[in-house]
Amino acid sequence: MRVNRRTFLQGTALGVASLGMGTATAAAAGTDWARLRRRLGERLVLPRDPGYDALRVPWNTIYAHRRPAAIARCVRPEDVQACLEFASHERIPVAARSGKHSYAAYSLPENGLVVDLAAMSAVTVAGNRARVGAGAQLLPVYEAIGAAGQALPAGTCRSVGIGGLALGGGISVLGRKYGLTSDHLVSARIVTPDGCLRTASAHEEPDLYWALRGGGGGNFGIVTEFTFRTDPAPDLTVFNLAYPVGASADVFDAWQEWMAQAPDELWSSCKIEAGPVSFPNVGGVYVGPKKNLVPLLDKMPAGTREVQEMGYLETMRYYAGNPGPGFRFTASSRMLRHHVPGERVAGLMDGQRDGAILIDSFGGALARVAPDATAFPHRDARASAQIFFGAEDRTEAEARRVLAGVRDGLGVGNTGYVNYIDPEMPDWPTAYYGRNLARLRKVARRHDPDRVLAFPQGL
Repeated sequence: MRVNRRTFLQGTALGVASLGMGTATAAAAGTDWARLRRRLGERLVLPRDPGYDALRVPWNTIYAHRRPAAIARCVRPEDVQACLEFASHERIPVAARSGKHSYAAYSLPENGLVVDLAAMSAVTVAGNRARVGAGAQLLPVYEAIGAAGQALPAGTCRSVGIGGLALGGGISVLGRKYGLTSDHLVSARIVTPDGCLRTASAHEEPDLYWALRGGGGGNFGIVTEFTFRTDPAPDLTVFNLAYPVGASADVFDAWQEWMAQAPDELWSSCKIEAGPVSFPNVGGVYVGPKKNLVPLLDKMPAGTREVQEMGYLETMRYYAGNPGPGFRFTASSRMLRHHVPGERVAGLMDGQRDGAILIDSFGGALARVAPDATAFPHRDARASAQIFFGAEDRTEAEARRVLAGVRDGLGVGNTGYVNYIDPEMPDWPTAYYGRNLARLRKVARRHDPDRVLAFPQGL
């Protein structure tokens, strides 16, 4: 299967949630589920109940075998409080889930409790503030915000949940102009593992507020609602530059130099797709009219060019693509802080199959925030590289071997983006959190001293 724009960019890029999971345990067999059912009624779904399997299956179907002991379909913060109090008392794994897109399916704890937030998805917009339920998926968020003439920078795939995306940072096609999704977070309502419903903002629980802006999902509590600052919806121009097989090295070299000099209004992504001989594609968004973009595009190598002016909401729908089922894949990431030779990247992808590297430009507004002002540590990166290999027609072990070879072969150091969480990332705490790690662990210990939310790559 060739990894194309629909199966890769819109299925995974710029939007993956990484919500936490408790470690697997057999304790669920002796758990008093009747007690939680008295609180939640039929919204607590057990393995014997109708609809369990449809609710259970994650986006990354490598993990389709996982079977949680129960799935709680929460509709209000009190439901989330009941779930965390129950999980703490029973000492069972517990994890929040909004969009099912955790790359490692950490939102699906084996023999644990899934706190499903999908029904907590209301979006209300007043002026330049948007209140968004933590279970909302991205396309409905865009529909509501765009209808109000406002904009929020966030991910692309329509079914990604706002919860995991925002908590890990939130890379966007508007990021160089407007920053991360988490940079727009005004406040969050969060249930901490002690069962308390708190408000985290610059004035209330400021350390928790700091941690929620890039510290990853599942580490500090379960957010039930976000309040974001929005901006007036801009007019945009979307473009795509297609290149032939064999052009990967030259195009990637040119793209890196091009973006190093780009204005904030220009965001773009360079994709290198695997094949007997790899091939590149460059796409992106410009904040402004086509006439201002064309001179910038003229500085890139000639290719097949498509350019179209769109409104904000039209652009978000364009990137959202069409809904589709999940599939088997492995993925990882690296942050690029210097020029990476195009020849090296092409060499890694030549001779491979069913894979791609998607490099998203950083800089601009993202870089003008101090690396310790929020928990997101990668402000000095030039770009993020998401590496992806399908596992539909090969074993998971083989896919992970190829993935690791490309990931480490980039030669850019051990840094990565927590929303593209990789269960085999070397020294993952440092890779994902950098110099913010110690402070994040302090916040996590304060709010979860008993490790109720513990999971394999949790703080």
